[in-house]
Amino acid sequence: MKELYIDASRGLAGDMLGAALLELFDDPTAMIEKLNAIGIPGVFYRLEKATSYAIAGSHLHVEYLGEEEDHNVHHGHHHRSLGDIVAIIDGLDLPVRLKEQLFAVYHAIAEAEAKVHGTEVELVHFHELGAMDAVADITAACYLADALNVERITVSPVCTGYGNVRAAHGVMPVPAPATARLLEGVPCFAGQIEGELCTPTGAALVRYLANSFGQMPSMTPLAEGYGLGHKDFGQLSCVRTILGVTDESIIELCCNVDDMSPEAVGFAIEELLHGGAVDAWYEPIGMKKTRPGLLLSCLCREEKRDEIVRLLFKLTTTIGIRETLCRRYVLRRKEEIIHTAYGPVRRKISEGYGVERRKTEYDDLSRIAREQDLSLRELEELLYDD
Repeated sequence: MKELYIDASRGLAGDMLGAALLELFDDPTAMIEKLNAIGIPGVFYRLEKATSYAIAGSHLHVEYLGEEEDHNVHHGHHHRSLGDIVAIIDGLDLPVRLKEQLFAVYHAIAEAEAKVHGTEVELVHFHELGAMDAVADITAACYLADALNVERITVSPVCTGYGNVRAAHGVMPVPAPATARLLEGVPCFAGQIEGELCTPTGAALVRYLANSFGQMPSMTPLAEGYGLGHKDFGQLSCVRTILGVTDESIIELCCNVDDMSPEAVGFAIEELLHGGAVDAWYEPIGMKKTRPGLLLSCLCREEKRDEIVRLLFKLTTTIGIRETLCRRYVLRRKEEIIHTAYGPVRRKISEGYGVERRKTEYDDLSRIAREQDLSLRELEELLYDD
């Protein structure tokens, strides 16, 4: 299983996270070009290699209309509402699922600001440069995390810093009130540095992206990245990312049945899959007293075991279930969209262990084949010819 560990023990900001994620790719420059092609109005990304306190890493610079955000200065630019931001995100060249991620993260920031200032989310306004800077940081982090195609993201406890920080509304305590709202339920600590180490954007991103919080999981590292902060606090301020793989443990649950109808067996398989089983199947067996029967089996992750056991007892006539702990080796999987003369078609790509496989989504093929009155073989030949 492919995993990502985000070390936020030395600070956490959106641009730092984006830079740390970029460093995990073989060609960060190519990824910067893809970010710039997304089409955020007036925004330009630039990656700069740098060294901070003997650690080599990167700065991610975000310019809006040729101007870069200065987090030490309150700007007097025009303001944007959450509705303005939603309209900008909706116009980006991104899949719908990624746009929904951006909406969710930015809405969380707006919601936190609204609670702090005692107003409605729709009435929250952001100064223009800061708003676009946040959109750019959120877009970069969500896009890059998605491109890494990991199955789990773990984040360390977040270092917030301590003391006070000057903001648009005056001097605020650290963590800033909106940041503190966003960190509710997230393990965090003040650390030894006086100053704002965690920004609202950084807090919102890890709260949304993280599957769990804690120490780095047991895994084999593949790549490491350092996203350096723009401020000098007298010691290293950065986000560190580690990309790695783990051998996945999975549980196989199985039972023997000899008194279920075919319809009931089919229904049980469907409900097990809907209930969180990774896979489910049956096979014919010979049982005691020479009765023909079925071996009903399913795979599930450990955290789903109790739920799947309950489903097996509920959906089948068995009076006993066997459990086996297995090691599972899987290829990394992602999905791409192929634009054909017959419309968009999804294609699944599986890779790893020196192999790569591509398979066109059956549901899309069958739909087009029916629309065009073709067999699947005829349609595939036409698609390949194209």
